Amino acid sequence: MTWVEAIVLGIVQGLTEFLPVSSSGHLRITSAIFFDRDAGASFTAVTQLGTEAAVLIYFAKDIWRITRTWLVGIRDKSVRSSLDYRMGWYVIVGSIPIGLFGFLFKDQIRTAGRNLWLVATTLIVFAFVLAFAEYWGRQTRTLVNFKMRDGVVMGFAQAMALIPGVSRSGGTLTAGLFLNLTREAAARYSFLLAIPAVVMSGIFSVGDVFEPAAPGTSVPTVVQMVVATIIAFGVGYAAIAWLLRYVAHHTLYVFVLYRVAVGTLVLALLMTGTISAT
Repeated sequence: MTWVEAIVLGIVQGLTEFLPVSSSGHLRITSAIFFDRDAGASFTAVTQLGTEAAVLIYFAKDIWRITRTWLVGIRDKSVRSSLDYRMGWYVIVGSIPIGLFGFLFKDQIRTAGRNLWLVATTLIVFAFVLAFAEYWGRQTRTLVNFKMRDGVVMGFAQAMALIPGVSRSGGTLTAGLFLNLTREAAARYSFLLAIPAVVMSGIFSVGDVFEPAAPGTSVPTVVQMVVATIIAFGVGYAAIAWLLRYVAHHTLYVFVLYRVAVGTLVLALLMTGTISAT
């Protein structure tokens, strides 16, 4: 891996991790178009540690309050009706689907799941699903009204993002809108829900990132991996603040149009033989 590749991919990861456009899909597409190879699923997983570190810092007070209340609630029944205690369980239970499916389909995610025909198609298809959710969702519910059912549904939506192009944040936001949550409420739970799965995935992928999974896969040095992750952290932190402000006052249709445009571009490049699907 060249230094330009490591830096560019770190920026792309930071910019796209929290937007409903699929960071893994964008890393795959960027690698194919500009570097004629694949950085690999492990590179994506490890750089996500940088963006999740941004989540941990940005939501540090919320995370500490939820964690403390959940631990107290294990032995003290008086706090179990609080939102923070319940949110702790919502995040734990909502994280189970992606952990289970990620373990069962690890090999497919790292191979067939990175085919650009699939990435481009899912970008477009799930753009329309997001558009329907934005149109039909009544957005009458906040986190105060959040239930275990919501956590489970959004957990399964997050698991769908194991396929590059679906988008973890896009899937959870879409599910949240269909559940009539406000965009901001869905986004906040989405950030919290990502922490366990992304951190564990990144930790388990650290060793794999330095071994090429297939011919044409670029391999970073340790220093390049660290720098890319740090860049992803800095850019990701800014993206969190921007997205929360944006969804509070704007619809998600701009991301729908963007996904369709990118997906269509990739399909055109594949059809003309400009880039390879694998």
